[in-house]
Amino acid sequence: MRNLINIRHQLHQIAEPSGEETKTQAFILEILKTLSPDAIHTFDNSRSILAVYDSGKAGKTLLFRGDFDAVRVNECLDIPYRSCTSGVSHKCGHDGHTAILLGLAEQLHLNPPHSGRILLFFQAAEETGEGAQELLDTHILDTYFPNQIFALHNIPGMPLGTILCRKDSFTCSVISCDIALHGRTSHAAEPLKALSPYPAAKRITDKLLSFNQYDISRDDFFLLTLVEFRVGEPAYGVTAGEGVLRFTLRAKDDALLQERRKELIQICEMCAAHDGLTTEIGWREYFAATKNHEDAVRRIQAAAEQCGLTYNHLPVPFSWGEDFGLLTQQYEGALFGLGSGTEQSPLHHPDFDFPDELIDTGVKIFYQLTTN
Repeated sequence: MRNLINIRHQLHQIAEPSGEETKTQAFILEILKTLSPDAIHTFDNSRSILAVYDSGKAGKTLLFRGDFDAVRVNECLDIPYRSCTSGVSHKCGHDGHTAILLGLAEQLHLNPPHSGRILLFFQAAEETGEGAQELLDTHILDTYFPNQIFALHNIPGMPLGTILCRKDSFTCSVISCDIALHGRTSHAAEPLKALSPYPAAKRITDKLLSFNQYDISRDDFFLLTLVEFRVGEPAYGVTAGEGVLRFTLRAKDDALLQERRKELIQICEMCAAHDGLTTEIGWREYFAATKNHEDAVRRIQAAAEQCGLTYNHLPVPFSWGEDFGLLTQQYEGALFGLGSGTEQSPLHHPDFDFPDELIDTGVKIFYQLTTN
């Protein structure tokens, strides 16, 4: 058996941000080629990898996802395998997710499937919400068409090795936006000759924040977060004529998110026009809600019990977004959580580090799902 902990540490050292995962892709491919998949697919539009273990016999096709991009957070931990990439580190645990998927590849190499096919999707650019769409754009899944798809994500704050899942929404639908407000500058001594974006920016912000419904147990849960409010520049002789607002929007399902998105556009245009401003709105980093299908959730619970793992039903979804949601909107499947410790630092925190002992747990439940 390979040393998956060492593999995780090597991935941690070569951490690369979304869209720039060249070393990581090469490292994964080097290991995969020794594990004899029946096919390995790479793509022109993405650094993702799809490995195929095909029994050659009729049966279900299952897909398992492991993401491998890092986040733009400085490595602060004094660990021997600390990130060698300035300003980038694996503070979301994707190094652990990838080690788990490589562990599954090893299991399939040693114990090939008796029927059907197993697809291993090593995903780039999860953090920006681009990797899943890039895979769909290749249309390669039109060839294999998985019957069910599975992915896991480590969850800090939950007991180590606990399996967490629920049907319907597991993670929220999320999108981010940039709102530019264009007015007119003047000399700072003559502010009345300017068109300042400040009054409109404040009205827009107040109106949008009034949409918030913080109770995630309710169907109308909606959270709009102000990320940046900026008017003008540090030029003390000039009255501000430009402004920028940045928000994230999130809801339990896409329908409410899209409704609020339309309302945001109307409010921005109305407030800008009232003050004689022009506005531009840009949208980025869309994450579809991860909708877990009932049968896939049932199989995850059964696999957890067969592995002797504690299974916990989540009463409400997580408020963060996950790129796997775009795939569960196209194919039946589920995303589940893997508790990474009650004392673990939060995801994207400088002190976060994926617990090595969780790798074996992830491999076991993934492999059990291939045999159910």
